[in-house]
Amino acid sequence: MTSHQSTQTMKPATAAKKLGVYLEATPTEFQEGVVSRTELNALQADPPAWLRDLRRTGPHPRPVVASKLGVSIAGLARGGVTEPLTTEQIDALKQENPDWLQKERATQAEVRKETERIKARDAARAAERAGGDSTDS
Repeated sequence: MTSHQSTQTMKPATAAKKLGVYLEATPTEFQEGVVSRTELNALQADPPAWLRDLRRTGPHPRPVVASKLGVSIAGLARGGVTEPLTTEQIDALKQENPDWLQKERATQAEVRKETERIKARDAARAAERAGGDSTDS
């Protein structure tokens, strides 16, 4: 029996998200077509000039902007940043370092610290359970 493998395709929005770029800034051919898994892998392995430029200068989608600023996507919204930003605009925001950005960075640092604390606590509990199981025999 031969297996017929169909080509997996995705919408341009999904592919743009996986590539970390703002869909509206991509070439028209990319926005209007479908992207196969093979094409996506090729774009990731050997990005064309337009993709390298978008990744370098933007405009960047909100998750990328948030990451570059060290805040959450919700933090961006609280700070009034709702549109995609270019690398230049992100750098200017970092230089300006407004109060909202300082506050959101501090919040994000607390979230990371709490996540690490919970992870360490859960690992300790798991180790305790694993150690307790072997001595119960």
